[in-house]
Amino acid sequence: MSAPTLDLLHDAFVALREALDGDDIAKVDRATARVQDAVTKVRAVGAWHDEPGVRTRLASIAPLMEAARIRTSVLADQTRQQIAMLAERGATAAPLTYKR
Repeated sequence: MSAPTLDLLHDAFVALREALDGDDIAKVDRATARVQDAVTKVRAVGAWHDEPGVRTRLASIAPLMEAARIRTSVLADQTRQQIAMLAERGATAAPLTYKR
């Protein structure tokens, strides 16, 4: 596996973390597509585990992946809480997110 492939993966997760910290959904979509593309390129590489330094580089990227996972979970939880609050108040106080 070449270093540029791992650099793509690193940069994609940095971009995803930054997008998740913002409020631009189009930016999140672009960053997600970038991560998907980078992961596809990493998977396309053959015997990457035989190359020296690759495991170390991947280990350095792991915290970025974990940060994106945590941010996604927090944002999903916040959304669930907001929907629950709206549903609690009923259709008269605020329109429901989904019609029933």
